[in-house]
Amino acid sequence: MNYPISDLLLGFAFYYPLFMAYMWLIGAIYFYIRWERGRTRTDHPPSLSDCPMVSIIVPCFNESRQLHETITALEQLDYPAFEVIAVNDGSEDDTGALLDALTEQCPHLRVLHLKRNQGKAVALRSGSLIARAEFLVCIDGDARLDRHALRWIMHHFLTGPRVGAITGNPRIRTRSTLLGRIQVGEFSAILGLIKRAQRIYGRVFTVSGVVSAFRRSALHSVGYWGCDMMTEDIDISWRLQLRHWDIRFEPRALCWILMPETLGGLWRQRLRWAVGGDQALLRYLPHVLKWKSRRMWGVCLEYFVSILWGYTMLAVVLLWFVGLFFPLPPEVRVISLVPAWPGMVLALTCLLQFAVSMILDRTYDYKLFRNYFVMAWYPLAFWIINWLTSIAALPTALARPRGLRARWVTVDRGIIADKSADKDPI
Repeated sequence: MNYPISDLLLGFAFYYPLFMAYMWLIGAIYFYIRWERGRTRTDHPPSLSDCPMVSIIVPCFNESRQLHETITALEQLDYPAFEVIAVNDGSEDDTGALLDALTEQCPHLRVLHLKRNQGKAVALRSGSLIARAEFLVCIDGDARLDRHALRWIMHHFLTGPRVGAITGNPRIRTRSTLLGRIQVGEFSAILGLIKRAQRIYGRVFTVSGVVSAFRRSALHSVGYWGCDMMTEDIDISWRLQLRHWDIRFEPRALCWILMPETLGGLWRQRLRWAVGGDQALLRYLPHVLKWKSRRMWGVCLEYFVSILWGYTMLAVVLLWFVGLFFPLPPEVRVISLVPAWPGMVLALTCLLQFAVSMILDRTYDYKLFRNYFVMAWYPLAFWIINWLTSIAALPTALARPRGLRARWVTVDRGIIADKSADKDPI
């Protein structure tokens, strides 16, 4: 039986997200039952057989507003042996002067100043070269690492000799606006759920750049971070896993972060993420397709199909729009962008996904469910932005010259960065 092209496009556009939602739900629930259930108290970390030295690297570019609380919070960590290396990557504000002043009150802090802005990857590489420890924890200059996070992270390194990296659990602090509150649910319902599921299926697409940990010997084996990739976290994740290093997700390694609360800031962030993912796919696809890299096939296929889905949605929207003004053959005519019962099933699935993810993360963020009903706005804001950035990213990634260094830009840190943190969820 021949189906009209428009029906095939609509079927893929609406059923692919439905299929992936249940894949993520099943994988995340299994992860929770297998590794989280009964062990969700972040202030009760596992006992460690040893507490080796840990170097915490904090790359900084124009972070003077948030840097003081980031560094002082690290001084309160519940871990006996660590150092903090703050890398001032050619900041244009008073970040350097603030870091030098903080060395007087923060005994664990060392500061490395780079004369010119070189990009986050170079800052991380520079910090790792002067680090004293085999184990590196990397956080952003506006992040606040949970007091017990190092113990949760080190448990994996000490019990898994092939563990090359740990991705922590970023929690959103910026909740002053609707966009900020939607991201609270997104990081649980989308990012947290996906990381749990991918961990079950074999490979993780990326560590969280805002909070991640690495075995330095693993980094050395793959040549550290690439300096020409838009997202150094995706790049290093693929490099490590293609060399058969394991990456684990630790939901109890919490890190409280700031995120954009304007549409412009959100667009720039999501476009950078999408370009970085496309760069990784284009660069490492020949290596992924080899039989010895077969455990990466699932992650690679999922990402490739998501790009295909984005362009399918573009074709559907264009056919619908053109059909408003010009007569089209019946086999390509799209009558409406709003599906009937499939749309209702997809909407109910989204609500189920949000509810399950918030249940899984409720002990890590006790105010999480306050944001459940604002997630009804997720498709209108974030879904459309993520869809459009996925379309814009591919030609950008294809046109970007290989070897062009990816440098910092000043990003939107949200309303909370300019106000007192009286609504801070911590």
